[in-house]
Amino acid sequence: MRSYHLSHSGAGLSGLTVREHDVPTPGPGQALVAVRATSLSFRELSVLDGTYVLPVKPDVVPVSDGAGEVVAVGPGVDSVRVGDRVAATLFPSWQDGPFTVEHVAQLGGSLDGMLTEYAVADADSLVTVPAHLTYAEAATLPCVAVTAWNALTGDGTGVRPGDTVVVQGSGGVSLFALQFAKALGARVIATTSSPAKAARLRELGADAVVDYAATPDWAGEVRALTDGRGADRVVDVAGLLHESVRAITLGGTVVCVGFTGRTAPPLDPHALFASGATIRSVAVGSRAQFTAMNAFVEKHGLRPVVDRVFPFDRAVDAYRHYAAGTSFGKVVIDHS
Repeated sequence: MRSYHLSHSGAGLSGLTVREHDVPTPGPGQALVAVRATSLSFRELSVLDGTYVLPVKPDVVPVSDGAGEVVAVGPGVDSVRVGDRVAATLFPSWQDGPFTVEHVAQLGGSLDGMLTEYAVADADSLVTVPAHLTYAEAATLPCVAVTAWNALTGDGTGVRPGDTVVVQGSGGVSLFALQFAKALGARVIATTSSPAKAARLRELGADAVVDYAATPDWAGEVRALTDGRGADRVVDVAGLLHESVRAITLGGTVVCVGFTGRTAPPLDPHALFASGATIRSVAVGSRAQFTAMNAFVEKHGLRPVVDRVFPFDRAVDAYRHYAAGTSFGKVVIDHS
């Protein structure tokens, strides 16, 4: 079997190499997964360039997101069976409840990830993927889809029919948030700087699209589109919380799921207080949330947006394509 290894976080693509190994044998409580596909997210770029916020071990097998088939199980395993189509939870020990320091060990960081032909995983960290999805589609779920699901539903109240939700851009979290929010009955306002992407966002169900290149005051435009009220929820992927607070309704929720820049203007505490908003940070989600999301995806027949699929031998090209920032939807690596 072959696996990609990253010499160290910050090494960039030059630190990514392929090595051959014996196929591992699962131990007690473990399952062996033949990985059929993986997908890239912004997290993987931060691991490459050394800016990831959690520890990354030397010589790690990168990439947190993957799906495949269980081909063997170790002693004492009854949660999965040979032949099951599964994906791995990014934080394997986080089964349910709040995210705590005990759960920070993560695939493709402090633990070996999924950019390999075979992976051994704790059986209790695996989830069955929706039956209607291909392996390429299922591989897009563990990081960005679960993050989007958590952002919309993980705060006890969640998005309700008739709410207005703002999603930013056309990255993985935002596209899943758009699809989930529409299926939950919300009105969705999307932002983008590309007329071509604006058209595709509307095709996915966005009720309105704000071009922030043509209209830099996108927060003001959100308020105008809501008759001055503001959005009930903003899924902030850029880290521009000061603008998200301007776009939110009184008592609304801003969910911070990451940041795409190195710096951002400071958040004015007076503006935050005046908004009455809740700001909530989200770190992916638990296995229980992943399972609930999969049931929702299956119930509504949702399909992830896949931009392009690369073969396993061209994983470096997949990274380059994703890093270029031109993709619409997920960049997938096919392991078959």
